[in-house]
Amino acid sequence: MNATELLCKRPGCSGKIVDGVCEDCGRPPAGHSLLTEGAGTDRVGTAATGPGTRASGSRRATRSARGTVTTRSRLGGGLVSLPPMPSTDPLKLILDKPEVPGVRRICPHCDKRVNRDEGFCPSCGQPYNFKAALKPGDIVASQYEVKGPIAYGGLGWIYLGWDNVLNRFIVLKGLLNAKDEAAAAAAVAERQFLAAVKHPKIVGIYNFVTHGTEGFIVMEYVGGKTIKAVRKERGPLPVSEAVAYVLGILPAFSYLHGQSIAFCDFKPDNFMLEEGDVKLIDMGGVRRIDADQGPVFYTAGYAAPEVAKGEVAPNEVTDLYTIGRTLAELVMDFKPYGAYEYALPSPSDAPVLREHEGLYRFLLRATHHDPDQRFETADDMADQLYGVLREVVALKEGPKPSESKLFTGDQLLDADDSEGTAAPLVRLLPALKVDATDEAANLILAAAAITRPDKRLTALRDVAMRKPGSAEGKLRLADALILGDGGGVPGQVFSLLNAVEEKDSFDWRIHWYRGKALLASGQASRARSSFDRAYFELPGELAPKLGIAFAAEAEGDEKTAAAFYDRVSHVDPDHTSACFGLARVRSKAGGREGMIGAVDALRRVPASSSLYSQAQIRLADLLITDGIQFDHDLLEQAAETIEQIGVEGGIVHQLAGRLFVAAIDLIEKGTLKNTAGTLLGSPLKIADLRLAAERRYRSCARFADDTAERIRWVDLANRVRPVTMF
Repeated sequence: MNATELLCKRPGCSGKIVDGVCEDCGRPPAGHSLLTEGAGTDRVGTAATGPGTRASGSRRATRSARGTVTTRSRLGGGLVSLPPMPSTDPLKLILDKPEVPGVRRICPHCDKRVNRDEGFCPSCGQPYNFKAALKPGDIVASQYEVKGPIAYGGLGWIYLGWDNVLNRFIVLKGLLNAKDEAAAAAAVAERQFLAAVKHPKIVGIYNFVTHGTEGFIVMEYVGGKTIKAVRKERGPLPVSEAVAYVLGILPAFSYLHGQSIAFCDFKPDNFMLEEGDVKLIDMGGVRRIDADQGPVFYTAGYAAPEVAKGEVAPNEVTDLYTIGRTLAELVMDFKPYGAYEYALPSPSDAPVLREHEGLYRFLLRATHHDPDQRFETADDMADQLYGVLREVVALKEGPKPSESKLFTGDQLLDADDSEGTAAPLVRLLPALKVDATDEAANLILAAAAITRPDKRLTALRDVAMRKPGSAEGKLRLADALILGDGGGVPGQVFSLLNAVEEKDSFDWRIHWYRGKALLASGQASRARSSFDRAYFELPGELAPKLGIAFAAEAEGDEKTAAAFYDRVSHVDPDHTSACFGLARVRSKAGGREGMIGAVDALRRVPASSSLYSQAQIRLADLLITDGIQFDHDLLEQAAETIEQIGVEGGIVHQLAGRLFVAAIDLIEKGTLKNTAGTLLGSPLKIADLRLAAERRYRSCARFADDTAERIRWVDLANRVRPVTMF
């Protein structure tokens, strides 16, 4: 096999194939599956049986995932530094007095609580036994020596063992408690498909064996601590840490779902932190997604309502629901039953949700009561959760720019375009990247390369006509009409969006383009609602937040606009439209606080931005016009800003001249106490400042565009010059 054949060939991934899976994305080579068809479908467990039909199905049948596999191999995507969790001595895990807690003594036949470790159920009369069946020193399958019980799970006791052949610790987990060896053997045979599951974030499965009337799965021993243990020791975890753990386990779900396997019973007990990484450690409750019959293992408070009520069999979306519930428990103190069995605390009751709106939006979608409103794939969920993590970390530590898979970057090319009115603002919103899977993708890309707007619009009309089944074709035509120069939004735009919605009402792009159309047509309040819906679908993306900010500003709600501008520019100041927007709305607030806030916003524009000089020009103008009246120390800041503008032209000389005049005014009023220094190289003396201002204004005259402007600058220079005898 040559070197290129060892690389993952899936879109967006270039990891190496190790043991049949990619070490980055965790999936088998494109076009391959590690599982074979024909394994048994009967499932044995203690929960209710549900029909095999998937929940609502329509969304997942009509929508395709537009993202690519996330290739963030480090826990937390490189955004969070987490202390490693060293492995523990396995023998210290053995329980001295293994005993099942009273609350977990449930009759396996009728689900009624029983009081003793062993006996006959008083409700149904059937025998039960909660004592550990295996004793230290027992040899299972002539190979595995039992060291002792280490935990009690949903299928019975879990034991630490030693592999006498391969000289390594292993874990034995029960598959079935039965009355005869034949039933145990059947359970083992039915589970053999799990031997093909190989992923770096999933506990290794070595073997399936029987011992008397019990079947066991032989698994890799994983040290460290379960996330439940970490949570129990420390209480609610910091949001960034909890998100990093969940983000780290999502590739395992992407892999399992790609193999048509549902994990079913995910919760903090079932994944472990070891040496700076996380791993799924319990495969006892998994089942094939296409299984139509058999009991389902789940835990109340974590399971999706349609699974807990026996309405559907577990599938990808119900698995993702359990992930959302797990994340909620890691960051909040609430009981996942009673009023909160299928609901989340409100932000008014949970400070962490008030502080992190993006996290709240993510959890709302992940745990929505309607399966069609949830995340569709583990990759989609991971992309949005990574965006949430970026925001959480950036608000605490500073900007965390990252390229979006869905949207282009900032569209602001000239600071003068950002005027705070709806028509210019809609042009500044990031553009959606073309869906490469759409049948008209190549034609749309060709049309986008046309520079003349009228020719480009004609080409997009042709694409929409030639490819009537293409949603992308209709959406791109609608966008071109929204951004056209016709002075309004044609009714055809909404007709195109409605046509796409009729075919697929779950396509979130409809809300994005509808928001743009409504904003451009002056319907700011309705535009805000559309962008808010896009935000629900994409809680980790910045573009919907920017759309809400634009709409709120156009609506006159400057408080909301400032909040969203602030968030976007904190996470990625390369979105300079957010920086200028924040400066704009803060300036309107007036007063010293508004001025200082606007100054902070303009200073966020990175030096690498093409608009950095324009930001410095606006910053200097703001400091001279409003700042100095509040804080005379801002004279020096204004001077430093002028020096950093980095362009030669009349505007620099104009700002310098105005700064000198402002300093003269402060000295004449007696409010500038410290006159010992210099300002842009000029001593802080009235005569010197007048001469400096005169020179700057005469320089402005040299850069003037016409005679009238030149005369105006010369007159200004003459008025400011010091009075002399000659």
